[in-house]
Amino acid sequence: MHKRVKFDFHISFTNGGHLNGEDFRLDIPGDDISDRDLADYIVADMRLLMVGEVRIFNKEIISEAHKRKTE
Repeated sequence: MHKRVKFDFHISFTNGGHLNGEDFRLDIPGDDISDRDLADYIVADMRLLMVGEVRIFNKEIISEAHKRKTE
């Protein structure tokens, strides 16, 4: 079974505003992912700009089939 990470996040932007996510799920390549790597993954995957602080909460690694289509 593949691994996914379920988590909440708060992203602050340097030009003002923020973005929150709850029970967000992402496919991960291994059995774990650091908060820093997860934050980088979110920012890159969502193509966010002007990102300040990214905080990760309630991170849980779960066994679940990957949802993303592979090319």
